[in-house]
Amino acid sequence: MTDLSYKNWISMNDKALTEQIGAYIKHHRVEQNKTQDELAKSAGISRSTLSLLERGETVTLATLIQVLRVLDLLHIMESFRIEQVISPLALAKMEKNKRKRASRKKDGNSNNIDL
Repeated sequence: MTDLSYKNWISMNDKALTEQIGAYIKHHRVEQNKTQDELAKSAGISRSTLSLLERGETVTLATLIQVLRVLDLLHIMESFRIEQVISPLALAKMEKNKRKRASRKKDGNSNNIDL
């Protein structure tokens, strides 16, 4: 596999990107010593669909996920994880509104006992 920097990913057109994805799939299929027929059958797709994917042609996202699952490559989905990040300003506002101490009930039916 070629090592491409982030800058090169940005400069690639869509066709080049899909071809890179196809090369990635083919590389890992061959590394795992699987034929197209074996991988396609395990993924529940046709061999011709797998061939399209490996050549960088248009396939569905579901097809790509099925193939990644069979190749045990779903770990690449970590790149798509969204982590909630609270801005410092929002955190400061939350801290400002946070209760600092308990207060007495303000209703007139208080059950306070005077000693």
